Amino acid sequence: MKRLSILLVSAAVAISGATISFASTEAELKAAVEARQENMKQRGKELGALGAMLKGEVAYDAAAAQAAADALLATVTADQSGFWLPGTDSDTFPGSRAMPAIWAEGSKAGEEGAALVVAAEAMVATAGQGVDGIKASMGGVGAACSSCHKAYRAPKK
Repeated sequence: MKRLSILLVSAAVAISGATISFASTEAELKAAVEARQENMKQRGKELGALGAMLKGEVAYDAAAAQAAADALLATVTADQSGFWLPGTDSDTFPGSRAMPAIWAEGSKAGEEGAALVVAAEAMVATAGQGVDGIKASMGGVGAACSSCHKAYRAPKK
């Protein structure tokens, strides 16, 4: 996990300050935005399943909770290097909600991503231990998601 976290932070640092030496095609930009949005939707799906158990909307199921936590970790640690191409920000690319600040010098997007990995790892460690296990980890995951969204996600248009 430590190696995976280091890789994610390295990728995020590269993303936050990177420039690409070639121009991406419209199709490449569209594919990047779609892949990024699909990854975020999957995160939401897994958090929704865990949240439903936490709220008592569905019965707690240790196997389902663990599977959702494992899938959440997989989405946040997936190689996202192709998701964050310059030119896919909300000011430039229609349908994108990624604010240009992600790519700005001094961006903390990499740190935000690393915090989410740590929180997702905690969820993996506790989700299979009952509703209290989900409760113990959900705040950290929610805080990491919220912090990044507040700083780097544009409102819906």
